[in-house]
Amino acid sequence: MRNKYIEHFEKSQISEKSVPEFKAGDTVRVAVNIKEGNKTRVQNFEGICIAIKGEGTGKTFTVRKIGANNVGVERIFPIYSDSIVDIKVVRRGRVRRAKLFYLRGRTGKAARIKELRK
Repeated sequence: MRNKYIEHFEKSQISEKSVPEFKAGDTVRVAVNIKEGNKTRVQNFEGICIAIKGEGTGKTFTVRKIGANNVGVERIFPIYSDSIVDIKVVRRGRVRRAKLFYLRGRTGKAARIKELRK
């Protein structure tokens, strides 16, 4: 059971930031502020969301993409982080799992996810 004062504070923090609805299997583009020296820039990280975990301000999601030389790159982002500028859903995926960790062992066409048809 969580403290009611902490819950009230978290609700006020969450209401300030708008986050799109997405789930595991969706392809998302996350715009992140990168600080290099005294300069800052926005860098996009696009990949498949393989997991969402946590609740409140501690909620995080994991994004996996295939980088250079077919090397898998995963990043874990806190949803309500100040370093995240924007989250955009590129594609909706049709999956039957909440956590897609099995994609780590797959490459090429076996790692594809079907698109959700409306």
